[in-house]
Amino acid sequence: MWDDSRAALSDLDLDSRERVLDVGCGTGELTRVLAEESGAEVVGADVDPRLLAAASEVAPVVRADATRLPFVADAVDLVVCQALLINLPDPVGAVEAFARASSDLVAAVEPDNGAVSVDSTVDAEAPLARRARDRFLDGVETDVTLGADAREVFEAAGLDVVSTRRYDHERVVAPPYSEAAVEAARKKVTGEGLADDRETILSGETSEREYDDLRASWRAMGRDVVDQMSDEAYVRTETVPFFVTVGRV
Repeated sequence: MWDDSRAALSDLDLDSRERVLDVGCGTGELTRVLAEESGAEVVGADVDPRLLAAASEVAPVVRADATRLPFVADAVDLVVCQALLINLPDPVGAVEAFARASSDLVAAVEPDNGAVSVDSTVDAEAPLARRARDRFLDGVETDVTLGADAREVFEAAGLDVVSTRRYDHERVVAPPYSEAAVEAARKKVTGEGLADDRETILSGETSEREYDDLRASWRAMGRDVVDQMSDEAYVRTETVPFFVTVGRV
């Protein structure tokens, strides 16, 4: 995600860091960036051993829960997470754990999933994506729009907020299409993506009939996507706003 610009990470003072902890590191994408931008010892932490297996190729890793980090106080001088707090029922508790492990800074790179925008050559795709997203957000239990308001989480955890920077991540699908793009189009036609989110969507105010109508419209849109892809005319741009919030312990 950071291939086009890393300017939004400037307030992390990466070139002055000695030890950095990436919590919820997943497969290590941000871990790699932190290592490249600093001369620090970078360690990744995650609860999923399968993801850690991939991250271990980038840096040393440890299996750990975000709210119960197995590190002594002040073990590192920077704790970072990316797209983690939006998935936690207690983001404040996690940031408090980060603050205990850090002697200096804590940073969170979190999206505002409520502000995602889609532009597509298929006219129906953007409004349907908005509709599906709204239905999903209505049913999800955690705050997946937290990015823009992470300052409040940091302050509740007792940190002094140094800065908040916005970084817009664009995901573009255009010819020649990757295997991932072709697979995504296939899932639109079958409605698999919405099927995976069915339980979450229905846990909100969406009725089963409304869900079925949405899925039918989604599949019809998917067929238009495939038709345009066959002519190499399909282009889709999704913009996800991320907010880099930095706090001092």
